[in-house]
Amino acid sequence: MKVSEAMSHPAVSVPTRTPLRQVAREMAEYGVGSVVVTEGGTLRGIVTDRDLALGALARGLDADEVVDSVMTSPVITVNVTDDIHAAYRTFRTAGVRRLPVLEDHRVVGVLTVDDMLVDVFQRLADLLGPVAWSVLEEPPGPPSMDTRPHPRTP
Repeated sequence: MKVSEAMSHPAVSVPTRTPLRQVAREMAEYGVGSVVVTEGGTLRGIVTDRDLALGALARGLDADEVVDSVMTSPVITVNVTDDIHAAYRTFRTAGVRRLPVLEDHRVVGVLTVDDMLVDVFQRLADLLGPVAWSVLEEPPGPPSMDTRPHPRTP
């Protein structure tokens, strides 16, 4: 599977001189925890909700300060055509929760740890589906109130 199949797109983007107040509004409006910072279509940085809380509020920065003051740069990225396993390795080694996804040096999306969890859960469901049916002996339904152990038939 390719990164393009798991990423969220399009990425929410702001220009480099955007005030922090506007960055927070963009995050709230689009329901995201990060925005990419671009200049002329080129990725310059990334800012997360955590950056706003710890980098701006905790340091007493004014809401009119520009995003450059708290963004992370350079940014660790993945390519839209990368295999998803390369993204797993990047998350593990970089210790980040969001990776901008590039295509021809332009940001086309963001891959998050949450996106990866969806992939993991889907893989587990695919793997465990047949096993679950053989163990349960009946289709899944509402949980039973009976907590006694149930004998298994061979």
